[in-house]
Amino acid sequence: MRPDPEGLLPATEPVTLIDSDGAPVTPARAAVPPASELVAALGAMITARRFNDQAYALVRQGRLAVYPSSHGQEACQVAAARVLSDGDWLFPTYRDTAAVVARGVDPGQTLTLLSGEWHHGWDVATHRVAPLTTPLATQLPHAVGVAHAARLRGEDTVVLALCGDGGTSEGDFHEALNFAAVLRAPVVFLVQNNTFAISVPLSRQTAAPSLAHKGAGYGIPGQRVDGNDVAALLAVLGAAVDAARTGGGPQLVEAHTYRMQAHTNADDATRYRDDDEVAVWSRRDPVERLRTFLTRRGDVDEARLAAFADDAERLAARLRDELAADLRHDPSELFEHVYATPTPQLREQLAMLRDEATRDTPAGGSR
Repeated sequence: MRPDPEGLLPATEPVTLIDSDGAPVTPARAAVPPASELVAALGAMITARRFNDQAYALVRQGRLAVYPSSHGQEACQVAAARVLSDGDWLFPTYRDTAAVVARGVDPGQTLTLLSGEWHHGWDVATHRVAPLTTPLATQLPHAVGVAHAARLRGEDTVVLALCGDGGTSEGDFHEALNFAAVLRAPVVFLVQNNTFAISVPLSRQTAAPSLAHKGAGYGIPGQRVDGNDVAALLAVLGAAVDAARTGGGPQLVEAHTYRMQAHTNADDATRYRDDDEVAVWSRRDPVERLRTFLTRRGDVDEARLAAFADDAERLAARLRDELAADLRHDPSELFEHVYATPTPQLREQLAMLRDEATRDTPAGGSR
């Protein structure tokens, strides 16, 4: 049976439960998550903000080759990690390091790829977190494959796949949605619409009413949510994950948010957006919004906030220590992970490398 087209279309306005001033929105279009869940989310968002800022500083110190900050998108990052069960999978993009940390991956390992290493840093099977993906949207068909395989095995696994608004202009996005819908794969696509694909504004990418509307063409229901309101994100994403887990098929959620810093440290954002625009979004800060909401309700006090800040500082210090270490590598390791049984060509190249390394080593034994 074909789905009812009316049931696929998103609402005109994104779901918001807490407004930019930290006040509850009435009438609420979804149930506000319990206070305990929101307090935990606030702690994770404070840590995510500190992680972002520390990583940006490490770029300037030469410890990272590049860093795509998610400062301003912490609500999306934390919610994406927190709505998943232990057996679920997260498929991130290059900008989703804070989500990877919130999912439980070691902070230093999360930045391994961005530091210029030859590997991406963590055991994907242990954490059920796929590698960071730099090419836009290429992780989305992979996410569908993992979700479909889990369904064939009779597992209740859900895959949550992240991408940005720029990723929706790639063919992989459309192929992934089509396959997911046809296969009824239990995958949730979360599009973090931060209004720019590097320097290209959303208006130059699509003429669709919203990115959530794109799901209708594939038979996937779309939802829109305020991406700076973690309460709304937890509610909407949680419902999407539940629907996918219980046979409802794939879900598409568009989160409206903003990238407060440049695309990466190599970008000059002042060339394509002005300070007034940034100022508007700074007043919608996701961390301050939730902090104000919980403080007014008496769910957090200064002592709890100080404890969250201390936790964030400990993570930042640990990150500095891990990335300050000068690592020494054996180049021959590169040949160990190509084939289970090395080919004759690989063995020949490895022998050549070792011969050159021996000839280049001074008589004293150190290089």
